[in-house]
Amino acid sequence: MGVFPTVKSRRPPASTSGATASAAYRSTLERLFERRRFGMRPGLEVIRALLDELGHPERKYPAVHVTGSKGKGSVAVMVAAILTAHGIPTGLFTSPHLVRYSERIRLDGREIDPAAVVDGVGRVEAAADRLEREGRIARAPTFFEVTTALAFDWFARRGASAAVVEVGIGGRLDSTNVLDSRVGVISTVELEHTDILGPTLDAIAREKAGILATGMVGVVGRLPPEAADTVRREADGRGVPLWWLGREVGYDDRKLSPRGQTLTVRFPGTTIEKVRLPLLGGFQAENAALAVAATARFLEATGRVPDPARLRRGLARVRWPGRLERVASDPDMFYDVAHTPGSARALAQGVAEIAPLAVPEESAVVFGCLRGKDVAGILDALEPVAKTLVLVPVRSDRSLPPADLRVAAFGRFPRIVLAPTAAEGVRLARAATGPDGLTIVTGSDYLVGELLRGDAPDDGVDLSDPGIGPPPPRAPPGPPSSKGGPA
Repeated sequence: MGVFPTVKSRRPPASTSGATASAAYRSTLERLFERRRFGMRPGLEVIRALLDELGHPERKYPAVHVTGSKGKGSVAVMVAAILTAHGIPTGLFTSPHLVRYSERIRLDGREIDPAAVVDGVGRVEAAADRLEREGRIARAPTFFEVTTALAFDWFARRGASAAVVEVGIGGRLDSTNVLDSRVGVISTVELEHTDILGPTLDAIAREKAGILATGMVGVVGRLPPEAADTVRREADGRGVPLWWLGREVGYDDRKLSPRGQTLTVRFPGTTIEKVRLPLLGGFQAENAALAVAATARFLEATGRVPDPARLRRGLARVRWPGRLERVASDPDMFYDVAHTPGSARALAQGVAEIAPLAVPEESAVVFGCLRGKDVAGILDALEPVAKTLVLVPVRSDRSLPPADLRVAAFGRFPRIVLAPTAAEGVRLARAATGPDGLTIVTGSDYLVGELLRGDAPDDGVDLSDPGIGPPPPRAPPGPPSSKGGPA
């Protein structure tokens, strides 16, 4: 943080006021960064105490709660867009962010502003200080717990009438699992975060089904049989009626265009035709069907009637960068945040659908990811797409070094190149991409976020979500290509 001169005037010039506000925002983000040393701590005791101290803002609006191994962010942003189109002031909480911390917290599509972050984090920190001082919590709140409390408090203070909340990890013990949820969505289940959620699909499905509670209804995507059985059993035990994609919920008449797709969505008693979605990929069609069904169930649960015209309008306005997003053409280049084998397979299928004639020998993949990911499984899914693999670091203190990635990639791609930065990796990949090929950049939200940000100013703080344990020591300052920065 910079040093600012003392201003004697009682009404400082606008530029100084702006600089002071910027300094306060950066200082707030720095304090949030320091909380990352606590890692992720599954459990609800601290978040419940925080929200109680803040007057239980999470009880002041009904919510749609969304979990899943992949697709949960897409479903959440679609549901929020549809509710906003219905004229309902709707908060949206997602994670992680791509470019700015404020992306995580939105109301009717507008991000929380820096001043509200400063004020809101201050309120949460003051509550946490009181709780610690009085011995009402056994530890300090984590980065994610403070961010969750900030979001829920800001929604209430801004008069939200609904909230759509994406789970961080799992569901049962995630900090978000304290809401007045009317609908729970489980988009997908696959092996991920096994150190936290358990080593089997059954264990992971049980954690995700933990968002379901008596009095709710649920919407569930296509799950492996073992996971589906677990979710069904957990829902039955709590009396939660479920709609399943492929049974009660479906879609057809799907038509592709260069800028998205249209489809017909069906759920019990309703067929909605000519739904336009400005996102690519068959996986987004499935996410849209889940979102439409979840929104309809939420509206009915809160005494409202779904309006097909407003529903179409909401989905047509969805913007969700970095999800099979075409960012260049001649030849095509796509950004995608796939970081599991399942999401990488969906990416490969989406690319094959969009560009069926692309030649793998003329195509390249730029790949970087965080430690703990199933690198071999992800690269297995991407191997059919391209013959050139460019490995890059991710601007996070949990980045897996390209040299380690090369060990996992050996034997899968005939051409493997290491690049010192993401930008240099893209340059090398574009040089290797022929006129009949394409370029894919994938592996991490933080990789895609760095490239989307480009030369634009950033928050100046690495606020990538930490792992289950404390993150490693922060790297010392270095040149822009190597320093630990925002992701």
